[in-house]
Amino acid sequence: MRGRFRARWRRCGGRELYVRHLASARRLAYLVTGDRALAEDLVQDAFLRMFGRFQDLRDPGAFEAYLRRTVVNLSRKHFRRRKVERAYVQQHGGSVSVQAPDRDVAGEQALRRALLALPLRQRTAIVLRFYEDLSERQTADVLRCRPGTVKSLVSRGMEAL
Repeated sequence: MRGRFRARWRRCGGRELYVRHLASARRLAYLVTGDRALAEDLVQDAFLRMFGRFQDLRDPGAFEAYLRRTVVNLSRKHFRRRKVERAYVQQHGGSVSVQAPDRDVAGEQALRRALLALPLRQRTAIVLRFYEDLSERQTADVLRCRPGTVKSLVSRGMEAL
């Protein structure tokens, strides 16, 4: 299995793709989740999925867009699972541990807290539009919605911030 993966990795230029897109994928995952360790895990999972299915991509030139969508989808999946876990813990007693926040500049920390207080779709739309600098159309493609929905999500999110 590892031999096939390694050959596929070389054929598709895996090292170059990884180096080129790692920083932006990490930033996206961190801004959506607010947790550096979780962001690292999600990005690693996203790259593994991408390279595992590289030959299936309709447009290999759109690797970055596919990677972005994969990071967003994995983030959603994580938060759905966490919501179910919390509900279970509350129903069956116990508490949910909270991780200590990273030490950052006060303004960045306040912005991060405000972003994390937004609903996931609004937060993701704002991160894609303003941190990843995607157009409304590109953001809509990642979120699998219409550009008008992106405008609405961003507008409501900015109002809440």
